Amino acid sequence: MSHDQPSGNTDLPAPCIVDVGTIVDKRDMQRLLADLNRVRYLHLQDGQPIGEGEGCILEVFADPYRATLIANHALYLNVQSFDYLELSQSGEKEAYFDLIQETRQLRLIPLSNPLQDQTGRTLNAAALEAMVAEVLSASWDVHLDDEESF
Repeated sequence: MSHDQPSGNTDLPAPCIVDVGTIVDKRDMQRLLADLNRVRYLHLQDGQPIGEGEGCILEVFADPYRATLIANHALYLNVQSFDYLELSQSGEKEAYFDLIQETRQLRLIPLSNPLQDQTGRTLNAAALEAMVAEVLSASWDVHLDDEESF
């Protein structure tokens, strides 16, 4: 179980959770959820389904005064809205995330894969690097042109 350690107690190691476990630390919940993108969600009350859908997680934050919002295929998740997160795996070894608050449960089932998403991020980083190099090169050309005119 993940938890905040008292400031004076440094004897306990930090928790290590691999694929299955309970996370109660809001920062750990936030880090874990921030890597999700497209999800299928199930909203349950007292174990009974009351809503479901698909959407993209647009923001994960911790603020005691703001709501978790799900509308128009967009999810804005406030980890302060939940007591803890249960990390689990289906029979097919696919991860899912249960956000629990008393008798309410919001299950998030990833529809995107971080391994595949990382490839896209790498390509985007490469494209960004190429654009920066091009801008810097153009800047140097302008700088040299200015020097030649004097």
